[in-house]
Amino acid sequence: MPDSHERVFLRSNAIIEPLVDKFYAWMHIVAPAQAAMNLANVQVPLLESYLHSPQVHISASTNPALRGGYFVGVEQERATEVGDLLDSIKRDRADMLAFAAAVAAADELLRQNATGFDLTPLYPKLPSALNGLVELAYDTGNQASLHFIEPLLYHSPVYDERRQSVQLSLDDGVERPFILSTPRLPSPDVLDLPIPFRHPGLDELFTARIEGTTTARLREALELDDAQAAWLDRLLTTEPSVSPDRHIEGGGRIRYFGHACLVLQSPEAAVVVDPFISTDNRHGDRYTLDDLPDHIDLVLITHGHQDHIVLETLLQLRARTDAVVVPRSSRGNLCDPSIGLYLKAMGFTVIEVNDFDELALPGGGRVVATPFLGEHSDLDIRAKSTYVVQLAGQSVFIGADSSGIDPVLYQYIRSYLGDVDMAFLGMECDGAPLTWLYQGLLTRPVTKKMSDSRKLSGSNAEQAAAIMTELGTDQAYVYAMGEESWQGHVMATTYTPDTFQIKQIEEFLTWCKDHDIAAEHLFNKREWRW
Repeated sequence: MPDSHERVFLRSNAIIEPLVDKFYAWMHIVAPAQAAMNLANVQVPLLESYLHSPQVHISASTNPALRGGYFVGVEQERATEVGDLLDSIKRDRADMLAFAAAVAAADELLRQNATGFDLTPLYPKLPSALNGLVELAYDTGNQASLHFIEPLLYHSPVYDERRQSVQLSLDDGVERPFILSTPRLPSPDVLDLPIPFRHPGLDELFTARIEGTTTARLREALELDDAQAAWLDRLLTTEPSVSPDRHIEGGGRIRYFGHACLVLQSPEAAVVVDPFISTDNRHGDRYTLDDLPDHIDLVLITHGHQDHIVLETLLQLRARTDAVVVPRSSRGNLCDPSIGLYLKAMGFTVIEVNDFDELALPGGGRVVATPFLGEHSDLDIRAKSTYVVQLAGQSVFIGADSSGIDPVLYQYIRSYLGDVDMAFLGMECDGAPLTWLYQGLLTRPVTKKMSDSRKLSGSNAEQAAAIMTELGTDQAYVYAMGEESWQGHVMATTYTPDTFQIKQIEEFLTWCKDHDIAAEHLFNKREWRW
């Protein structure tokens, strides 16, 4: 155990799991309206189902063919703890459960009574849980809907920071439970801290990766008792583990950190895209948090899915990042929560952008927000953006999971911004159905056939080729799509050489070769210098 005033650093493989009511936190279970809907329509029924048939859940959660399904992977001897969690949710989150029921009732009220005439008489009939928090409105096709006054929700009983906690531990390389289904129960291998995500003590902890601190300061910052302080010592070491080549002295560099995460650097600027970064550096086959620059000018978020806005990584970058750039939402739409409000509530400095907004970078260059088509099951979601980053003489298109369903869009982008030198794109072209991610938000049932037709799909080979053609790029790079070993708890994807998505990527790479476009299917790590 180090002396309490000795300089210490956070270990390279220290990890944090942000939790809400013991479930791994992602935007739709933190943002107030969406959290209430998912709690009532997904998490409570899931826990009830487990308690009814624990062995069914346990068997399914260990079946590779059902990977990524909604099954609680908690051993049966701990079923009493799951029951206690369910009881506490029903007792302590009654306001959230009532809010979700009120949303369903209001939707039915509109369905039965909003026939194109004045909506004013319906306000007194709204459930009291919604009073002051919603507006009723028609679209131009006379379809009525409920719009949430989202900033107020963060100051209402629907948002309760007491739901939030964090688990700290060491990454041992073992795949963690899938985040959408299995709650994180207490364990001797983790340190549970009942603190909100905005807690400044977390910044003190994660700054210790690069600057060092003392155990005395950490104990005070995190408000630890003796036992917690003793456990925290496991996460600390006397030497920093940061990489010596995390900065550059000239030119430009892009590093691929896995999945959709890119780090773009010049000597003056650093931009990180969709940070989802491994903490396990034992293998040498990946970049980790050790390889990040000490200071980050901008973090760019492309959209709100759980594999692109990863709170586990973002919280570790908060103290060293000037601002997080996020696409602006449509305001008040249940399926389109504000990423900006979500991050601001957790202490981040946020810049919201619309399509073709521009941000200057130190030393020259700029970031331009560009449109993002598709991948959201045809829901009216505006909080999604691709980006063009112009840095050190290169123009880079960051396409995330966007689709080339309308190639003319990319003609407009090219006419506005000129040719693109490099393009990065996801090709999960046969994604999960609508209900896999959005079931909790649906106020009207959909058939399985309908859900299966509306997938979370990015570009197929033809659509990806159209994007490359219209952007005028001569380098194309396809993300690994969640196959990296440290991402299973979020992605839960499994591909074989015969999987449709892999075949489409191969077809696209062949097309690129035939058209003299340098192309690769990325995996784990890659670096480009110029």
